[in-house]
Amino acid sequence: MDQAEEPASPTIHPVVDEGLGNSAYLVELGDGRALVVDPARDPTPYLELARWRRLKIAYAVETHLHADFLTGSRELAAAHGAQVLAPRASQLGFSHRGLQDGEEVDLGGLTLRVLATPGHAPEHVSYLLLDAARPLGLFSGGALLVGTVARTDLAGPELTAPLARAAYRSLRQRLLPLPDELAVYPTHGAGSFCAAPVGGERSTTIGAEHRQNRLLAAPDEDTFVAQLLAGFGTYPPYFLRLRDRNRVGPELLSRDWRVLPLRSTDQVRECLAGGGVLVDARPVAAFAAGHIPGALSIALRPQFASWLGWLIDDTQPLVFVLGDDQDRGELARQCRTIGYDHLVGELAGGMTAWQAADLPQVRLPLVEAEQVDHQLGVVLDVRQASEVAGGHLPGAVAVELGAFAGNHVPVQLPAGPVTVMCAHGERATTAASLLERFGRQELQVVVGGPDDWQRATGQALARR
Repeated sequence: MDQAEEPASPTIHPVVDEGLGNSAYLVELGDGRALVVDPARDPTPYLELARWRRLKIAYAVETHLHADFLTGSRELAAAHGAQVLAPRASQLGFSHRGLQDGEEVDLGGLTLRVLATPGHAPEHVSYLLLDAARPLGLFSGGALLVGTVARTDLAGPELTAPLARAAYRSLRQRLLPLPDELAVYPTHGAGSFCAAPVGGERSTTIGAEHRQNRLLAAPDEDTFVAQLLAGFGTYPPYFLRLRDRNRVGPELLSRDWRVLPLRSTDQVRECLAGGGVLVDARPVAAFAAGHIPGALSIALRPQFASWLGWLIDDTQPLVFVLGDDQDRGELARQCRTIGYDHLVGELAGGMTAWQAADLPQVRLPLVEAEQVDHQLGVVLDVRQASEVAGGHLPGAVAVELGAFAGNHVPVQLPAGPVTVMCAHGERATTAASLLERFGRQELQVVVGGPDDWQRATGQALARR
């Protein structure tokens, strides 16, 4: 058939979770049905997209056991009849069709071919979508990302280096021989702690990766492994729990899973006395103006779940303080996406009710970047190490926010005032709220970051 007469490629819709940095894909199969690749726990966006396109979701496809989110495949299967396709080596504990290398699934006109691509996970597979013999797209999971490869240290430290070598072989033997023009649809992208993407693009082609992926330019396996391992940063501790939960199968969501029950001030205090954690999800300015003593500030934004999962154990009951105009359903979605299901509810009436009950509150001073004075105590920079390496205030003490998990301060700070800084203010406020819980006083938070300080003062940033 002449190239101009080739049948059109199927429509592929990315469904992006900006906070976790992941993409799922809804693929139209051309016969009123669709498949979804690597769906997250909440099925709503896939079902709404399918309804809009007048499609039935027939398949839910897994590339590997995810460490950073709970799968939605069981939800799509149990409640909506989708068949789950997954690597046989995943050994899922719920109904599915286990697949192995080279196996093909007839999608009713199109074909899905399984390519074993261990690396990011031992059981990892990629899926090549075909129309007869013509490749249409590659769903690469974490085997090949835009400009990089997903990390190999999430299945256990003893597997990190062997899986890095497996990733090299998966690329060289299975993926890079595919046609240069072939579109590649990774699961992990910018913002994912499963990788360190080099840009904001979320899809690519085999040819583009040949040209631009620095890891693929490595002259040999040893160099590839060294470069890959050197790029790993820290990751949230909940990553160590979710692979097993995904293997067993996440609990199915109830009909009212998005609802946060309203709790009185007395009920909130009772929850806290019993070991619950109070999370204040209001914006930084609202938290700073007055908050409940001991509250942990995690502003509700796309990255909310990552920091919740980094700093709080999933066994602890959670109660929330929210502003009137904040999206309760979105907060519940983010919590449940990473397996946090012990949601006691929210403080009825918010801080207004707390103040009306004449209960104690704490204020946290905010300062602009140009107001930071090194002579008035220590500056604590809580950004990721890779961010700090790009430039920080001279003399600042750098400790990643994630290091504050647990009941201790991860660094010995001198007595006196502490000015906490990140890039904008949200992470700094979280760190300050933790320091408050540890009994630290004389705290203030910078609204802004080192770049703002440099622009305002004209002084140079230090680099390490």
